[in-house]
Amino acid sequence: MTDDWTSALPPDLALIETLARAAFDALPEPFDKAAQGIVLRVEDLASDAMLDDLGIDDPFSLTGLYDGLPLTEKSVMDQPTGPDVIWLFRRAIVDEWVSRGTIGLGDLVTHVVVHELAHHMGWSDDDIARIDRWWE
Repeated sequence: MTDDWTSALPPDLALIETLARAAFDALPEPFDKAAQGIVLRVEDLASDAMLDDLGIDDPFSLTGLYDGLPLTEKSVMDQPTGPDVIWLFRRAIVDEWVSRGTIGLGDLVTHVVVHELAHHMGWSDDDIARIDRWWE
């Protein structure tokens, strides 16, 4: 039996957002409370300005981004400049999902959400790598 892929479509922005919101909803305590108030944004790719700020040339290498002040650096004296935002980039996520070929899309989106939430908590990439050896 063969599958008919002639009418198949790639995951759209709405599906990535739905999977990300499910990841937020599944967060255990105390992370669920720490995630309250974070704005979720899903775009096709990171903007040129974001890529330039990060020194990244390839937009497909950035699946997500935390934009805000980590909890470990916040003070009651801070004047908020805007909400903390977790950005997800659909085309980069789909590209990684396809290239891996061994993980479900929901699992990959959850991984990206958790990674960016870890930055919100004040964890560095090295801290995250010690706990989540995702690439192995």
